[in-house]
Amino acid sequence: MEKTLPKIDIPVNFAIGTGINESILNLYKKYPCRLNAEIFVLCMGGTIKATINLTEYTVKTNDFVILTPGSIIQLHEITGELKIYFMVFSSKFINTIGIAKSLLDFMYLMKCNPVLSLPVQMSSIYQEYFDLLIRTNEMRPTQNPEIQKCILLSILYRLKELYQSQNTFPNTSVSNRNEEICNKFARLVIQHYAQERNISFYAKKIGITPTHLSNTVKQTLGKTVISIISEMVITDAKAQLKSTNLPINQIAESLNFPNVSFFGKYFKRYVGMGPQAYRNS
Repeated sequence: MEKTLPKIDIPVNFAIGTGINESILNLYKKYPCRLNAEIFVLCMGGTIKATINLTEYTVKTNDFVILTPGSIIQLHEITGELKIYFMVFSSKFINTIGIAKSLLDFMYLMKCNPVLSLPVQMSSIYQEYFDLLIRTNEMRPTQNPEIQKCILLSILYRLKELYQSQNTFPNTSVSNRNEEICNKFARLVIQHYAQERNISFYAKKIGITPTHLSNTVKQTLGKTVISIISEMVITDAKAQLKSTNLPINQIAESLNFPNVSFFGKYFKRYVGMGPQAYRNS
């Protein structure tokens, strides 16, 4: 029997609730999984250790988590009594609405910084907000896409303010130029890793030489540019191999490999086994 993981998407435009428990989350502990939906999570109890886009996080009480479409997640450990609020927008809905230009950079920032620790008073307000939307949705579920769009945009704009208030936004006053370069590189990798694996591409986007980028990333992050890009590619490939039934040639194509053979050699170099062997393992 072929093993698969549930795809993280929903058949309706919008869903909100609190029915996330440990048994559901355990489905995502074995293998990485790539998101299709946009998911907002408010943690008001318990602790979750997870990897989001190659970075490990410990989500705890009063944390707000933003999981954007295309993010790759894997859960590792769940402790305590969970109290999780969630709000989900389907991939189909996200793809049909227009995001204002003022939010585009923020969307990439959220992907790089998906966990936001809220002050207790602010998290309580968000909890009340979720409770209000849940009660309203239970009394009269809305199918109006304009109302659903307003809910999405209102929470995005409010989160943008929270990021700005915590100085999460990169700006021209950043004192550490190396960190600024690495932040830009991280955002670009998240956007382009499936299509671009060449150092020159990222260096040109940032406006520096490939040597400068390589040295800066190695010095600041302790990893090479190539290793960071390859980690994203391999994590995505693993997610598709374990959480979908897609043929391997389609997975290779989605990650811009010229053919299955090249993809197989690339995958085996980093994983120690070929794609089919990994899928069957």
